[in-house]
Amino acid sequence: MALTTTSATAPTMATTHRPSLRGDRHLFSASDDAIVMKQIQGTHTPDGRDFDVKPLMRVVEDGLRRASPTAVITQHASVELLEDKGHQVESIELLSFTIHRIASEISYKCSGSGNDAHATTVGILHLLSTFDWDAKVVLVMAALANNYGQFGLTAQLHAVNPLAKSIATLKQLPELLEHIEVLRPRLDAVNNLIKALIDVTWCIIEFKELPPEPMGAETPEMQVALTHIPTAVYWTIRSIIACESQITGLIGLGHDYISATTEAWELSSLAHKVNNIQGHLTKQLDHCRRNIKEKQHWEAFQALERLFDTTHIDNMKILRALFYSKDEHPLIDGVTKKRVSVELLRRKIVMLFISDLDISHEELFVLVQIYNETHHGGQALERRYEVVWLPIIDRHHPWDLTKEERYNRLASDMPWYYPNNPSMIDPAVVRYVRQAWRFDKKPLMVVLDPQGKVVCPNALHMMWIWGSLAFPFTSIREEALWKEEIWRLDLLVDEIDPAIVQAIRDERYICLYGGEDVNWIKQFTSLLRRIAQEVRIPLEMVYVGKSNPKERIKKVINMISTEKLSGYWQDTAMVWFFWVRLESMLHSKMQLHDKSYGIPRHNHNHGAIVPGNYGHSAIVPGNPGHGAIVPGNPHSGHEVPNGLENDQILLEVMSLLSYDSGGHPWAVIAHGSLDLVRYDGRKLLECLGQFETWKDRVEFEGFLPALRGALEPYHTHEHCTRLILPGDAGRIKERVVCAECKKPMEKFVLYQCCND
Repeated sequence: MALTTTSATAPTMATTHRPSLRGDRHLFSASDDAIVMKQIQGTHTPDGRDFDVKPLMRVVEDGLRRASPTAVITQHASVELLEDKGHQVESIELLSFTIHRIASEISYKCSGSGNDAHATTVGILHLLSTFDWDAKVVLVMAALANNYGQFGLTAQLHAVNPLAKSIATLKQLPELLEHIEVLRPRLDAVNNLIKALIDVTWCIIEFKELPPEPMGAETPEMQVALTHIPTAVYWTIRSIIACESQITGLIGLGHDYISATTEAWELSSLAHKVNNIQGHLTKQLDHCRRNIKEKQHWEAFQALERLFDTTHIDNMKILRALFYSKDEHPLIDGVTKKRVSVELLRRKIVMLFISDLDISHEELFVLVQIYNETHHGGQALERRYEVVWLPIIDRHHPWDLTKEERYNRLASDMPWYYPNNPSMIDPAVVRYVRQAWRFDKKPLMVVLDPQGKVVCPNALHMMWIWGSLAFPFTSIREEALWKEEIWRLDLLVDEIDPAIVQAIRDERYICLYGGEDVNWIKQFTSLLRRIAQEVRIPLEMVYVGKSNPKERIKKVINMISTEKLSGYWQDTAMVWFFWVRLESMLHSKMQLHDKSYGIPRHNHNHGAIVPGNYGHSAIVPGNPGHGAIVPGNPHSGHEVPNGLENDQILLEVMSLLSYDSGGHPWAVIAHGSLDLVRYDGRKLLECLGQFETWKDRVEFEGFLPALRGALEPYHTHEHCTRLILPGDAGRIKERVVCAECKKPMEKFVLYQCCND
């Protein structure tokens, strides 16, 4: 059967003698012009029928890769091929006649003396006019696999199979194979072109599989792709015809033709062109996929927003959206280490522990202790709330073995629920957590009520301050707890150190001090101990270090231990917890004042500009960095909200954090729980050095009242206070007053990588 083409479908072009392509060389640049593309588009009249071409293409690819005449077929390879069940194609019965017809047509055209490659290509496109572009190219590739496979199979088996030997003799293949080394460049060119054809065909198939609705045909990326796919199909079929011409030309030809090298160059040129087309389509495919993902993520993000804005009868829809609804058992029970369903959390208070993989040992250790006190202590039968870890993984970096090991180590220490596979957390969930709940680096504890409604955006502050007493961890409960609090030593140290708790009950004098100035520590502890002995008061001194305790603080602790200067907390988790509770008090108090006085909050994404450093010419850091100090926006002209300057707990906490941020030594001296004196360490040391001038007042007033009076002259208006907060300080309002003079503070940004 022959395909006929009229002059209307075949533009004037040079014809060639079989099987050379040199006469069509000008088409490498001319065939993509508007006239030829219009001609190609004119052959395309699909009837709407569709079928999955991937199974057929897998068979085609396997056949073409095995069809090289120089391949060696072993008995093992033959058995493997016969037992391969992956070659089942459901639609092959319907398509086999079309494939045979195309294969015959190509063989016939390539055997003629005036093969016109362009006309043959257009004729094939007419024959396949009712098929989609991906089906066209796969069917022609199947025809190539049929013809090239017969040629390769005969060449491979002619030495071991009598039938193959007879056919090879008829085709004069023995003479051909005798000159295999001379022929190898030509065969390599054919195989290289076939590899390029396979790659570009799969690329065309992948375009067809793009979901149509999220993209839409009107998008620029898809418009470009739709323009270039017909060109890719045309050149793929043109190249298939060139391969077939080479295969046909090898049969029955003499040594002169075998030794020719021009045809190998022609095939290499075609391979280069096909590879360029495939590269261009791949870029467009990547653009389309990226846009599809972005749109899908955005739609999923909006769906998640609507879900959280909707009232539900229970929390199942929320939890399934957060933890991959397609998996029936997406969570692991931290106690039994068995996979479980989110159904176990139905209508329970769920606290989402949100973090990355860089959770500090101290943070996790203390949180586990608080959790165990509730779930494995006297209240264990109540199971009043459940904690679920929601890990936020940076998807810009691949999930590798190191991350997996880190994740497994963290999960092994968690007694609560956590995802079986953190990579299954939907990107829309990650986006929602970062944008709606403003997660950046610092962990959060988002509380969901039994209906899945967010009742507290971050309960970690409450947990650090009050532990399980803060149940049910709502913002209302937080406000109620603060109304019951006063500034006292119990609030400052909680139950971090049982010895301090007992000393408070015994009405002993207690001194907590911090900083890292070794000379000051030696002088202060020695002088205060001598004064305590002189006035005969029972005194306990405890060194509480600095926030972010590192190697320098460990060295100070070792010095205090060696020289027996005072008590200390050897466990850095205790030091960390002391300071994180102070920071939590500041955050919690500030948020309450924001709410009370209607001061707008600003979302400082990623902590790049973070408010809340407190001091006249204060330093306010955002993201950790290298110590660069950058001025921010001064607020010297703003009014101070009423009540902020009268909140004693807030001002005391700010003062302690300011001492720590500025690197100043400090001390709190208390008698019992309620009578406290807090002061800058250097001024306090200077005042204690003048003890002889005010010691007579101790007998009549008591030690702390006398000390308080002696410190009065040291109050000055000249000061520079700074308060450095962690990276989530963007949750705090921008107007902050100095704890010393009550004036609004200037804001700066500090980038700091490590205190050591």
